[in-house]
Amino acid sequence: MQQKDTALHVMKGVGRNHDGLSETPRRTFKKKKQTPLDLEHLATQIRAGSRLELSRGITLVESSNLEHRAQAQQLLQELLPDTGKSIRIGITGVPGAGKSSFIEAFGTMLAKMGKKVAVLAIDPSSSLSGGSILGDKTRMEELVKQPNAFVRPSPTAGTLGGVHKKTRETMLLCEAAGYDVILIETVGVGQSETYVRGMVDFFLLLVLTGAGDELQGMKKGIMELADTIIVHKADGDNARFAKRTMQEYKQILHFLQPATPGWITRALTVSSLEKKGLDNVWDTINEFVQTGKDNNVFDQRRNEQTRDWFRTMITDHLIDTFYGDPQNKQQVSNLEAKILNGELTVSQGVESLFHDKV
Repeated sequence: MQQKDTALHVMKGVGRNHDGLSETPRRTFKKKKQTPLDLEHLATQIRAGSRLELSRGITLVESSNLEHRAQAQQLLQELLPDTGKSIRIGITGVPGAGKSSFIEAFGTMLAKMGKKVAVLAIDPSSSLSGGSILGDKTRMEELVKQPNAFVRPSPTAGTLGGVHKKTRETMLLCEAAGYDVILIETVGVGQSETYVRGMVDFFLLLVLTGAGDELQGMKKGIMELADTIIVHKADGDNARFAKRTMQEYKQILHFLQPATPGWITRALTVSSLEKKGLDNVWDTINEFVQTGKDNNVFDQRRNEQTRDWFRTMITDHLIDTFYGDPQNKQQVSNLEAKILNGELTVSQGVESLFHDKV
């Protein structure tokens, strides 16, 4: 019996220590070697239109890992000559306006026309868990089935304005992959509209019927960013009210500064449910692009956006570098305590932080 017991332990790989008691074996694992990322191959595959490799490239761009960030910049540098040929369209709207349903209907129409359509749907990240909903792919079932469409939900990751700070770089990768039209959906929470306006050529605002005084006043700032206002859900019994609302918005637009020099902001009605008015939106966008290129506003805007992006990145880098220094972190904490105790004013605290360093 003793021999059988010993044999059983041996079979299970359980040894005995010097006291004759059984002990759990120490298993050793070989660290799996990571395959080096072939950036040249990745760039070639993205140019060839591989959606899988485009997703890998975007994941690389969105990574916070320092090595990945360096690789992402090499990839972007490699692909930069292939960017800039798309029409970049920002889409926002009042709550319940149906941004996702519009994007699916509009994007599907373009895809069936032979256009390559990329949708960058910015999902709100949870302020508690940091997670995100990422539900756009399930809401755009028809669009994702199109072979020349690409839908990429991205968490906002707490970025100012509700837009992932890598959205611009993601957009460049999509352009390098040959996408003709890039649709960027905002969260629609105030500052995100301004942020997206600063990275797109054409900006769409979706509204609902019933443009009352309260709504007009609340959305005045956003309306001044829009190149076209769409009165959405203009179907069934609501179609008549939508036309009336469109006329109301047209009257309001006469008193607002146009969002783009040389372009008069339009108001249109659209039913994504009945697929009505979508072609008018596309015709309007094409007219806008042609007008902008004729008067040089289109290229000028893109240059301004690139310059603003560069300056924003400088600010982000300075902030990251500053708070990345443990000494600065500690000093900020100490000064905050003094400010809260009334020993220093906020301005004195800032002056002390930057001018009283040894």
